[in-house]
Amino acid sequence: MTPARSYLFSLEQIGIKLGLDQIRALVAALDHPERTFASIVVAGTNGKGSVTAMIERGLRAAGIRTGRYTSPHLTDIEERFAIDGETIPADVFERAAGRIRQAGARLASPPSFFEATTAVALDVFREAGVGIAVLEVGLGGRLDATNVVDPVAVAITAVDLDHQQYLGDTRPLIAREKAGVIKPGSIVVLGPNPPDVAEVIDDACTTAGVALTRADEGSAIEARLVDGRAHLTLTTPSGHYDDLVLALRGRHQIGNALTAIRLLEALSAAGVATIPAAAVRAGVEDVVWPGRLELMRWQGIEVLIDGAHNPAGARALASYLHETIGTKRPMVVGMMRDKQTDAIIGALAPAASVFVFTSPNTPRAAAPDDLVALAASIAPDVPAIAVNDPIAALERARTSGSPVVVAGSLYLAGEIRAVLS
Repeated sequence: MTPARSYLFSLEQIGIKLGLDQIRALVAALDHPERTFASIVVAGTNGKGSVTAMIERGLRAAGIRTGRYTSPHLTDIEERFAIDGETIPADVFERAAGRIRQAGARLASPPSFFEATTAVALDVFREAGVGIAVLEVGLGGRLDATNVVDPVAVAITAVDLDHQQYLGDTRPLIAREKAGVIKPGSIVVLGPNPPDVAEVIDDACTTAGVALTRADEGSAIEARLVDGRAHLTLTTPSGHYDDLVLALRGRHQIGNALTAIRLLEALSAAGVATIPAAAVRAGVEDVVWPGRLELMRWQGIEVLIDGAHNPAGARALASYLHETIGTKRPMVVGMMRDKQTDAIIGALAPAASVFVFTSPNTPRAAAPDDLVALAASIAPDVPAIAVNDPIAALERARTSGSPVVVAGSLYLAGEIRAVLS
């Protein structure tokens, strides 16, 4: 491992550190790369990665040079950074990490891993001369490192309970943290959300002096699911789209696609960029987002990989399985200790024929034996076993039928996907 890469990964021991002072100092030491391009910020609990990918694809289809920053990565850290939809090469990452290492050495204390990777993204985007960068918020919004930018537009996806120890234990409190990315002058689009979330976002827009576009207001959708993908006829206040076929699987992607479409339309209406209807369509029909209801083949069976890592994501996965398959499926599940493991197991249980609990390769992972014990109290009718190695767990689960579902963590999704690829 090179010195720059070693430096970056050494910052993981700092853990989660919310606040903007350090990232502001870091970008100042880099001579403010974030000021050299326009930025779009995507916040939310679920769907923000999908919406980030859709928006970026639509912008790229409109001929705009794009940057995309997402987290976490599935296999290689370079996946967090994309230029024109392509993961940056290792040498580009190395050079940027070296510059962040030098800038970080001039600070009073080292940045966190996420602050450093955010700085890498901004530095790489400047070097590549992107026109618009789409940044996925890491945690919350108000105190997240991505909030160092002044975005031309903000999308807020579905808000639900997650990371309560940092963001608050109610949806309105969490929504308030997400709303911290809203700045004066920003275009703001809110995806479908319950009234208690919408009220918080509306108040934040009023305070910032900007108008709020609620994606589902003024929109009419006819939808049907075919082989797990949504086919839509969609009318918005700005356009009409016949027979949209969403690239990403699951009924929950309808709300994500509507959010991305409304934001792309708003950018075009505001004159930020010219985005024709064909580009908007490409944003939802030609997008690739690995590890989210991704169907792969392995040794003669199908494996459905989904990073569902919180209760809302687990409910969406279970709903998808019920609607598209209709029978309970074997599940390989690994989770982080700091997640709502009980609620995730409870959400997955109605769709599971057997749980094979395993452990992704990270110190944060919950012990499989502990998950088995938890499942016995939450879902006693679902057989549960512990198999520490993820691939051995997949081997065990395949004896119970196909497709095998992999869920509970993007870390687990990445490990298994790397082997299946």
